Amino acid sequence: MKLLKRLLILGVAVVVLGAGALFVYHFFLKDEEPRLSFEARDEQASDPSDDTTATDDTSASDETIAPDATAVGVDGTWTVTTGTEAGYRATEILFGADAVAVGRTEEVTGSIDISDTSVTAGSFTVDVTTFESDQDNRDNQFRSRIMETDEFPTSTFELTGPLDFGALPADGETLTVSATGRLTLHGVTNEVTFDVEARINAGNIEIVGSIPVHFADYEIDDPSGGPAQVGEDGEVEFLLVLAHAPA
Repeated sequence: MKLLKRLLILGVAVVVLGAGALFVYHFFLKDEEPRLSFEARDEQASDPSDDTTATDDTSASDETIAPDATAVGVDGTWTVTTGTEAGYRATEILFGADAVAVGRTEEVTGSIDISDTSVTAGSFTVDVTTFESDQDNRDNQFRSRIMETDEFPTSTFELTGPLDFGALPADGETLTVSATGRLTLHGVTNEVTFDVEARINAGNIEIVGSIPVHFADYEIDDPSGGPAQVGEDGEVEFLLVLAHAPA
């Protein structure tokens, strides 16, 4: 009888602790990080509490820095500038609750070449060692066990076919086109095709999109660890802000 009572007490304790852990998880869980998008960027730019908008963002309306691309033309090389972000997004199940893991970095370099209304070439490099999410433990797992950034510190994308937008959009107008290129993650390269949205905004060219990623295709081991269970797929997100390089 005493043994049965102890087992019952232990069972209740486990249930209580599990419920407590779930409560703590939900209490401290941040709202899902919004996707990289033009809408989110415009909202951030219009937020007066964001001190970086006026000082650091080259898409601000300073005509001496970012002339109107619709007036001067778009031919030439466009390079990554302030406001660019790249990230990952994957669904987690933690203590039986769904969550979305999101990591971001601004450490992106690269450029595109434009002739008339077509992007004829483009390549970008992301410093994977600088990704940060809202959880330090997740970041440590991401850098060590999952992406092995000591061995594979960067990821790259290279356009393999032209992007023809058909027409030069008016300032603020958004166009959508399909892109094909080589994506390298975790030292493995695959050809990918995905849609991007592009616009001219305050003299810069901005491109936003996401690329589906099946982890096994890039020899990325099961990202699940501890109480967090992650599916077999995720995605790479990006928002590129590009400034016209001097001729």
